Amino acid sequence: MKPEFENIPLVKTDKRFEIDVNGHYAFIDYRETKHQIALIHTEAEPELAGTGAAAAVVEKTLNYIEESGKKLLPFCPYVFAFIKKHPEWKRIVDEKFEGYDKL
Repeated sequence: MKPEFENIPLVKTDKRFEIDVNGHYAFIDYRETKHQIALIHTEAEPELAGTGAAAAVVEKTLNYIEESGKKLLPFCPYVFAFIKKHPEWKRIVDEKFEGYDKL
């Protein structure tokens, strides 16, 4: 994560994880059960394109999921690609996830 995002807090609403970068948002839509958090869609407002904000919200969200003790279901293609690029995060992916063996 780029240093400029480290001190920006992750906010969890009932529908998404988000960070506010100078009034612009990067966020991930999710669904949560007792034991799992499914990440559905990652998006950053156009003003944040190319800044690393999307990667920052993903990394902050993965940290949150790990700290919660829940397992990750990375349905979002961006999150899936992020984990492929950073395989150390596979440790929080639910082994029952259909694409687990492709990570």
